[in-house]
Amino acid sequence: MIVVWGRVEAVPEHLDEVKRISLEHVHRSRSEPGCLRHGVHSDVEHLNVLVFYEEWQDMAALQAHFQVPAAGQFVAALQGLVIGEPEIKIYEANLAR
Repeated sequence: MIVVWGRVEAVPEHLDEVKRISLEHVHRSRSEPGCLRHGVHSDVEHLNVLVFYEEWQDMAALQAHFQVPAAGQFVAALQGLVIGEPEIKIYEANLAR
């Protein structure tokens, strides 16, 4: 399984728009093949920060997700609405049995 962690910090006056765009992205991504979990969460210590948590069946499914035009449109839509660059970390997890 592949785990993805991401983070964006919204410009305060654009927080609601960043949340809206992020939820659209999450809801669409959940229907993609190999997507096991996809969510966006508010950081309770940093009110303008959103954290993404995703689980994908394998790296091929994640790579396919990155190739979906709407995924690129999501990243482009954040431009000017967030501070700095979005952060992303990708991990491979082996489930204990």
